[in-house]
Amino acid sequence: MPSIFGICLKGGTGISTSIKDKELHIISNGKMPIEQLCEIVSEIHSYITAIHLREKQKTAQELFQAVQRLTNENIPLSKIIINDRVDVACVIRARGVQLAFHSLDAALVKENFPQLLLGNSIHSYEEGQQAKENGADYVLYGHVFPSQSKPGKTPKGLEELARLTQLDIPVIAIGGITPENTGQVLQAGSKGIAVMSGVLDAHDPLAAVKAYLNVLNGDEQSGKII
Repeated sequence: MPSIFGICLKGGTGISTSIKDKELHIISNGKMPIEQLCEIVSEIHSYITAIHLREKQKTAQELFQAVQRLTNENIPLSKIIINDRVDVACVIRARGVQLAFHSLDAALVKENFPQLLLGNSIHSYEEGQQAKENGADYVLYGHVFPSQSKPGKTPKGLEELARLTQLDIPVIAIGGITPENTGQVLQAGSKGIAVMSGVLDAHDPLAAVKAYLNVLNGDEQSGKII
């Protein structure tokens, strides 16, 4: 199966950002100063498939400026996904938009803005079926494991993930994913993983990204740094 992004992107290191067709998405946490986020992403973008701007508190103008900062750091628009804000994604010509339950209907977005890569955030098999029917290009499913961002909430687990991956739509797993449990997610059939704190809160974000890539690349020593 080809990359969700349609191409196997490569950075200057020559390392594919869709290793063995598995994808690594980084999600912003909405708390980090944009300057700090840009600094981290400028260091890791050659190794990742996408950076999702999940900045719920920012205005459209602030999001626009955030994307400008990223592109000023030579981060390509082809790797930038905007959470919820279809207007910003279109104006800035980002690669795509990630829709949540409160967002515009996916079918409506797909019909009017077919140029956007369309992701749907889901939490069940039934929602996955609906996303597929509405024309989503992929789904972001979770939380799979206990997650710092979902304290006290029961994780979805691997069984439902495996069931979901039987649908004919790529599934990106999210929630509590570490280099140590990434292999389990891939075995369940996931197209790839999405990570927030595992990279952005790491002491060395680049080393953290490489640790995830080792597993996506099939390295049995999941903690090994490239």
